[in-house]
Amino acid sequence: SRCSPITFFCFNSEGSLAGGIEVIIQNEEDKTAPRCPHGPALLFEKTGNGEEKGRRFYACSACRDRKDCNFFQWADEKISEARMLAREEQNRSKMPLFSHQEYKFVSLPLEQRRFCVDCQLLILPEERATHAKHKALSEDTTVQRLKRPSLLLCPLDNKKSNAQYLFADRSCHFLLDMLLGLGFQKILCVGTPRLHEVIKLRNMKGKSPKMKSLLLDIDYRYCQFYGQDEFCRYNMFNHHFFDDEEAVTFFQGFLREEEGAKVVMITDPPFGGLVKPLANSFSQMAITWKNQNKGQMPMIWIFPYFFESRILECFPSFSMLDYQVDYDNHPLYKHGKTGRKQSPVRLFTNLSPKDIILPEDEGYRFCSVCERYVSAGNKHCPKCDTCPSKDGREWRHCDECGRCVKPSWRHCSSCGHCALPDHPCGQSQTGCFNCGSQKHKLRTCPKKHNKRMIVPGGRGAPGLLKHIAGKSTTKNKRRRTVT
Repeated sequence: SRCSPITFFCFNSEGSLAGGIEVIIQNEEDKTAPRCPHGPALLFEKTGNGEEKGRRFYACSACRDRKDCNFFQWADEKISEARMLAREEQNRSKMPLFSHQEYKFVSLPLEQRRFCVDCQLLILPEERATHAKHKALSEDTTVQRLKRPSLLLCPLDNKKSNAQYLFADRSCHFLLDMLLGLGFQKILCVGTPRLHEVIKLRNMKGKSPKMKSLLLDIDYRYCQFYGQDEFCRYNMFNHHFFDDEEAVTFFQGFLREEEGAKVVMITDPPFGGLVKPLANSFSQMAITWKNQNKGQMPMIWIFPYFFESRILECFPSFSMLDYQVDYDNHPLYKHGKTGRKQSPVRLFTNLSPKDIILPEDEGYRFCSVCERYVSAGNKHCPKCDTCPSKDGREWRHCDECGRCVKPSWRHCSSCGHCALPDHPCGQSQTGCFNCGSQKHKLRTCPKKHNKRMIVPGGRGAPGLLKHIAGKSTTKNKRRRTVT
């Protein structure tokens, strides 16, 4: 592979690339983008030192760490035929060795069923010799167990590629009950395997009206459990279907609203992903939907509240709901926490907020002024004429700023706005926190290895001491990930 000056991409709190790198969204008809094992690469532009435009390059759309996918190519670079053939061969070698096998496996007698824990694969009889030295599960590999693959498979946990956080059943049932109440019968599950799973379980029990669902996810392991009419392998960062025409046909057919069956898309992307490529993929879905139906495609995007400005920039018709989504396997985002420990994950949607009823037994209440449900701590501010809280806590109004702010913020007369009490007062929070230059960020500072720089005013640049104190020399032990 070819080396590049970019080892990995870092993102700021609003989901954009930091360090003078910007993603360039290309026209859908542009088929010139090179491909890695995760489909067409994304085009980026590197800038620095005040330049308006920099050199462009292609990198993997799904992985922001080159240890997971080391694809890199300058946009103006000429690729030899030999290198192109080698790349194509490498892409083929990274593809899964199997496709949809559910029915073949289910037809086996219970005593012949095996699940390889090491490889995270259902093992067919002719494959046992290959997995003879691996740890295998033979107990409880029943049809009922196969209906809950998210409990059988180990969630992927690499935060820089495809970390999987699975909805708690509480959140799944709320979403499905809410959508049923709004008249939706078909759910397009984009990166939400647990929701797809719960839909199928509810259909089996017959306790609620049946719903159809199609799962789009990059995790190929779900091919073992679902047929292609239920699962398509898909990369949401570049709108790429891995099975090409066949998968696209199933996808387009599912979006078609026939006999009054209303369709809604629900997506739960990785929190470390870029908002702009995600929004572009969802916009492409909306175009496909509009070609077959009337009006706007109903969408629910599940993401942390601090991405609100970025999401609304891409989808101005969206609004953020107060409902807090919780996850089974996330150490922090769990139901029942209070204060700053509450889950920051919210629902962004183009559905009307006043039509979405949040559970009152969990503390949500209806604000008659805003005409929507809000969290218990989100008190209506008569001066702002809105329920302003984003994080679930009660915010307070600052007369000097003319808006509501977080309860921990205080108005700073020097800065002219509210901020944390220990903020770097009087100093610009843009540019480099190390040397004070406005031409680059701390990450690209040529003097970043200096422990303390002296800037005008006789003190270290804002945030430097906190940056140094926050560094840890202890490497986190990486849990085993499935590839």
